Order: sequence, then structure tokens, then C-alpha cells
Amino acid sequence: MVMNLSSCCYLVSFPDLSGCGNLEKIVLEGCVGLIRLHESIGNLSKLRHLNLRRCSNLIALPNDISGLKNLDSLILSGCSKLKELPENIGHMKSLKELLLDGTAIAALPGSIFCLEKLEILSLDGCQLMKKLPNCIGSLSSLLELSLNDTGLEELPDSVGFLRNLIKLRLMWCKSLTKIPDAIGNLTSLTELMVNSSGIGELPASIGSLSCLRDLSVGECKFLTKLPDSLEALASLIELQLDGTAITNLPYHIGTMKMLRKLEIRNCKNLRFLPESIGKMSALTTLNMFNTNITELPESFGMLESLFFLRLNKCRHLRKLPASIGNLQSLVKLLMEETAVTELPESFGMLSSLVTLKMAKKPELFPTGNSMLGGVENPSTQDAFELPSSFCNLTMLEELDARAWRICGRIPQDFEKLSSLEILNLGQNDFCSLPSSLKGLSILKKLLLPECINLVSLPPLPSSLLEVNIAHCTALESIPDISNLESLQELNLTNCEKVIDIPGLECLRSLRRLFMSGCTSCSSAVKRRFSKVSLRNSYNLSIPGNRIPNWFLGESITFSKCKNRELKYVIIGVVVSLNDYLPAELRNQLPGVVEIQANILKLDKLLFSTTLNLRGVPKTNEEHIHLCRFPDYHPLVSKLKDGYTLSVTKRNPPAFKGVELKKCGIYLVFEGDDDYEGDEPVDEKQQSVSEKLANFFKSLEKDDPISGPDCEDEIQKQLQMKGQETRKSTSSYSKINFILVFIVSFVFLLLSWLWLRLH
Repeated sequence: MVMNLSSCCYLVSFPDLSGCGNLEKIVLEGCVGLIRLHESIGNLSKLRHLNLRRCSNLIALPNDISGLKNLDSLILSGCSKLKELPENIGHMKSLKELLLDGTAIAALPGSIFCLEKLEILSLDGCQLMKKLPNCIGSLSSLLELSLNDTGLEELPDSVGFLRNLIKLRLMWCKSLTKIPDAIGNLTSLTELMVNSSGIGELPASIGSLSCLRDLSVGECKFLTKLPDSLEALASLIELQLDGTAITNLPYHIGTMKMLRKLEIRNCKNLRFLPESIGKMSALTTLNMFNTNITELPESFGMLESLFFLRLNKCRHLRKLPASIGNLQSLVKLLMEETAVTELPESFGMLSSLVTLKMAKKPELFPTGNSMLGGVENPSTQDAFELPSSFCNLTMLEELDARAWRICGRIPQDFEKLSSLEILNLGQNDFCSLPSSLKGLSILKKLLLPECINLVSLPPLPSSLLEVNIAHCTALESIPDISNLESLQELNLTNCEKVIDIPGLECLRSLRRLFMSGCTSCSSAVKRRFSKVSLRNSYNLSIPGNRIPNWFLGESITFSKCKNRELKYVIIGVVVSLNDYLPAELRNQLPGVVEIQANILKLDKLLFSTTLNLRGVPKTNEEHIHLCRFPDYHPLVSKLKDGYTLSVTKRNPPAFKGVELKKCGIYLVFEGDDDYEGDEPVDEKQQSVSEKLANFFKSLEKDDPISGPDCEDEIQKQLQMKGQETRKSTSSYSKINFILVFIVSFVFLLLSWLWLRLH
């Protein structure tokens, strides 16, 4: 009854099936070597399902398939060499599904009108299909007609007779420039997809599609207007107009009482919304990304069901209507890179708001009193202050207000934002944060990069996982952070005035610490490093010019340790920059991207990864970077006996100006970093984390020759000791000579006297 030979890629011929009269299902999907089917397959009267999907070398079906009277599913998708169907295909009276996607068929046989039970016909990707036969309208049972990405140039008027058609898909039909008025007769149609086609207009008859629920004409570049009859689509739920050239929406669009989703992204010619939009009481999603809209109508506040609103890159939008506070269902508001400079006082009434992203990118605008496309340069605007009602947003979980020129006092009742988990206030002008910040008891991320006027931080909530204060060049003090037991990432890149990080030694969960350019506090921090704070460290960047001497060289040959698995690979490098890397480029790069770790087998590269050296220092001083790779990372999991692990610079370099001064590799095996006790142990028994902590302490403690010239100093001291030794040896030799002379003289004198007496 069932024959399944899927993916038998070497099957090139098919046997005589005359003796298999009970077959109901044949699956030959993926039999790419199959060229023909035996004629006998056309006589299998009980066959119901024939799947030839991706039989890419099949060139033809048997000419006589009239015996397949019970076949209801014929799948020929991906048979790219199949150029035609048998003329008598109309004899398969039971056929319900005919899939011809990606075939080379240029025309449907005339007998297709006899397939009175056909429900699904798909011709997606049939580039040679230029037109459909007029008899297509005879397929009275057809429910789905899919013609995506075909060479179709026109639809016959007879398509209007498909009264039971539910789905019509014409996406990416570049040669299709018109949809016939007869489409208005498809009274059962619920989905019409015409995305990226060549049509220049929609027929007025489209308003007769009383059951239509989903209309998509996105990326139809020649579509400049919508018919007024569109307002009559009372059942429409989704309307997708992305990337069209429309200049306005139908004036009475508010009559679409069922519309829930309106997509008008990248509609550059659309500059306003009709006042009637406020009557769309069912609207839940409105996406206006990258339009040139200048304002929102006051009726906007009547959209009582609006859940998601996206206004990103609406760079001509200068203000929000006062009525926006009435959007009681609004949960997600995205308004990044707009020209809005203030929030209405009613903003705090958005009681359901969970996500608010309104970051700006000042670097997109020229400096000075210039205008960009009619938009005022933010640098000329007055400083921004949060409205007093802002802290009423008690449901807010994420706030991104980068580069809003926030200055002055941030409301002390900030702790009322009790649901906040992500707070990003980077690139703003305030010089302090309220002490109430500590009351944000579930805050996970505090992001304050490039707040160049920020002088101090208040006590921080213990729930934090990430703190980013990179490039806060005025920052002088950080509170005790020993309570941040869950902190995983701390970024202080170029915080050049910070003198200490109290409590750092207590951070058990710290994984990433970036301190490039932190010259003032590096000594204090090195003394604070502990086994606790370094045990889970994956990335560490700090000013310095040495790596542990127990690290191996820049290249090692891996040898598996008996009965102990490799747990980590630690790579240490000393890197500096030079003047080939200009300041403007340093500000753009997230990190130094020139150093790689490689796995080689007999000089053949098997794997390579760029070290995560986050944070580019402003100066050219040398910096220590430690990167730990766990056992699940390919740099560890791919290592085998005899393979070489090496550290090199990228060749050719992506950016000039990076110098690799020193590098070393250390392999951490099972048990090397397990000891958690605090009592002192022999140096050989110390865990790797404790050895690292002691290494950093040794850089600062009683080290009179620490610094960039330490090696030269060592050589000088050795030379001085050598000179002293040589001087001492010379004096000792002179004394010995005198003593020998005296003893010899006395001996000779005594010998002479003895001879005289005898």
C-alpha cells in the first residue's frame, strides 16, 4: 500500500508496478537521479498520493496517466527539468492538490478545466509561466491559487469565476502590472498577497471583497495611491503597505473597524495620517518605521486597543500629540531617531507601557545651526527634562533614552519605576543620578556610556547584571559595589579619573571587566583582584605591560592530560595602539579586533577566532588583556593531540595601528581551579584564579622597577652586580698575592738561617 523511497539519490529508473495494484501512496521525494517513471504507474487505480518533490532530473511523466482516478495529491515541486504535464491530466477526477513549484512548465494543459475537485494549485517560481489559460475559471472547487515569483504578465478575467477561492498569491510577479476588475467577484477571498509585484494600482472593485481579511501590497514600487473603495473592506484585519509610493491613506480609513495591523514602513511619500484613523478601535499594531510623517493627529489618542507603535527613523516627526496619554493599552513604543524633543505631560498616563525605546543618534546630524531635511539639528535644541509624570510608568521594564540631552535633575521618585529591568541613559548631559536609583530592585542593566558630565554614581541596586559607564570621562567616584553579587559585566573603558573600585574583590559572578584607559585606578584595582573576583572571569582588560611568566609562549602544541579533561584555555596578550589608528576611528570601534587565536594541524588552519578585546583606549599605553575560553567554545572543543594553538595578529590587518607586544597561553585542566578555601596553600597547590590574583598584586606591591622600562632596569641591576663582583674579586686577588709573598719570604729566611747554623 505504501512505497517510500525518499532520498534514494542513486535511483535512476523505476520498475513495472503492474503487480502492485493495491498501492495507495508512493513517496520518491529527493530521488535526484530519477529521470523517468515506468508507464505502469498510470494504471494504479487505487493510488491516492504521489510525491516527486525535488526529483530534479525528472524530465516527464508518463503520457497516459488516465488510470489514476483516485489520486488526490500530486506533488512535483522542485522538478526543475519538468517542462510539461500530460495532456490527459484532466482524467484525474479526484485530484485536490497539484503542486508545480519550481518546475520548467510554461503552460497548463487545456484539460485542466476538468479537475473539478482541485482545491490547491501552486505554481510558485515557474518563471516560464507567462499566462494562465482562460479555462482556469472552471476550477470551481479551487481554494488556493499561488503564483508567487512567476513570469505572469496578466491574469485572465475568468479568474473572477473562482467563487470559492480563499487565497490568491501574486508576490514577486515583476511582469504583472495590472489586476483585472473581475477580482471583485471573488466574494470568498480572505487573503490577497501582491507584494513586490509590478502593479501600479488596485482595481476599484477590490471594495467588493467583503470577506477579505489580509491585504498585502508591500514593496509595490509603482503603487502611488489606494482606491477609495478600500474603506469598504469591513472585514480587513491586516493591511500591509510597506515600501509603496503612496502619498496618503484613504480619508475614511477609520471605517475599517476590524483592522488590527497596519504596516506602512518605508513609505517615504507619506507625510500625514487622516484624522479618521482614531476611529480604528480594533487597531493593535501600527508600524510607521522610516516614513516622512510630520505629525500625528490629535485623534490618535482614541486608538484604545493600540498595543504596539513603531515610529523609528521618522526624522520629520517633531512632537507627539497631547492625547497620546490616552493609549491605555500601549505596551511597546519605539521612537528611535525621531525629531521629537519633548514628551507631553500626559505621557505618564501610559499605564500599560512596558518598553520605551526613544534613543537618538546625534552623529547622524551635522554640527552647527544647520538643518537636515527640514529637521532641526538636536545640538541647537534646549536641554531636555523628563516630564514630572514620567515616574508614573510603573509597568515600564525597558527604557532607552540615549542622546536626549537630559540634564538638570532627574526626578528623585525614580524608584517608582519599580518594574524597570533595563535602563539606558547613555550620551546624556546630567552630572548625577538620584539616590533613589538603588530602589530599582529588579534592575538588570544600567547603561550610561558617554555621559561625559557624570561625576559620581549613587549606590546601585544589588540586582544588576551589567553596568556600562564607558567613556564617562568626568566620573571620579564609584560607590562600594560589594553588594552586586550577580554582576557579570562591568565596563569602565576610558574612565580616566576614577581612582578606585571599592568592593570589586567581592564580585563572585563577574565575567567581563573592561578597564582600557583607566590609568588612575589600575594600581588600586590590581591590588583588589582576588581569587573570588577572577574565578569566573572570561574577559579582562586593564593597563599593564606584563603577563604571568607561567603562561606558555605565543604557540603551543597540545598534548592531552591523562585522566583530566581540558576545562579552559586562557590567552593573555599585551597590546598597544599607535598613531596609525586615528582618534575618530577609535571612537567608532567597540574594541581591538586585530588579535586572533588559531588552531592548526600541520600548519593548516582549522579554526580561528578574534579575541574579545572590548574597549579602545584613548592613549597609546600598553594594556593587558586576558581571555578565557570554556570547554564548549570551539577553540577548546576542537583541540586534539598534536594540534597547534597560536596567537597572531590578523593578516592582512583590518585596521592599522595595533601592536601585539606579548602573548601567552595557559591550559586549565580539570581540578586546576577548583580550590575555594581561603587558607594559604603551597604555591604549587594554588588555584589558577589565586595565581592570577597574586600576579596582579605583584605588579604593584614592592615593585620599584614596575613600568615600561622594567626589563632594562633589571639588566642594569644585573650589570651593576657583575661590576661589584669583579671589583671584589680583583681586591681579593691582590691580598692573596701579598700574603703569598710574605709567607715565601719568611720561608726563605728561615731556610738560610738553618743552613748557617748547620
